[in-house]
Amino acid sequence: MTTVTTRTVTYPADGLTMVGHLALPAGDGRRPGVLLGPEGMGLSDVERRRAEALAELGYVVLAFDLHGGRYLGEPEEMLARCLPLLDDPERMRGVGHAGLDVLRAEPRADPDRIAAIGYGTGGMIALELGRDGVDLRAIGTVNGLSDGRPGESARIRCPVWAGVGSEDPIMGPAQRDAFTADMRSAGVDWRFVVYGGALHAFHHPPVDHTTLPGVGHHPRHAERAWRDVLDLLAECLPVPDSVGGRVVREGDRVPGIAV
Repeated sequence: MTTVTTRTVTYPADGLTMVGHLALPAGDGRRPGVLLGPEGMGLSDVERRRAEALAELGYVVLAFDLHGGRYLGEPEEMLARCLPLLDDPERMRGVGHAGLDVLRAEPRADPDRIAAIGYGTGGMIALELGRDGVDLRAIGTVNGLSDGRPGESARIRCPVWAGVGSEDPIMGPAQRDAFTADMRSAGVDWRFVVYGGALHAFHHPPVDHTTLPGVGHHPRHAERAWRDVLDLLAECLPVPDSVGGRVVREGDRVPGIAV
């Protein structure tokens, strides 16, 4: 296991002072970068652990913030903040660009080799960066699906991978159909995985606060989704073996799940 260095970074976005989590791999050379977006509740130790696990594989990772350093564990407060954000693609893009600027400014990150991976709200922000024409190597979104305004998804310049639970009432059949129709019409290189029997936020470990109906952890599919994310990065944004890149193996630590 390689040595990972972490630090907190603050930056302005959406009228707030965001508090992100930067994870750096061992060494001093430039490495591919990953912009990592959280669920609607906001940045938590789950995303911080995932950022550090990716840094162990050789990536420079910024887990970006949504709510100015706050974690919104009350569903009503989270929805009051997230629903207007999700209804405004320009605001989502602003949040994403702010985090991307921080990652690109990090001397260890290769600004021309960056992927955006997000969960829920963070995944929808990753998609909006692609629709804004950002030069990314890959986009991955877990239980965060959206269709773009007419023609915008044609500006996506990289492969897109999406995963969702079959029993997710928030990202249900209508949202899935709209997303896949949008990808098809835009001519995007895309993949879509439906995890049978999984609810919304199935990847997220159980929490000690109230959640929305239809939210629930699925340990087996959580591991599968993490490995699917790693496969996407290995294909589209590989790290040379000499600096720590490797293929995840059975029994490897799955951050936020097995820890």
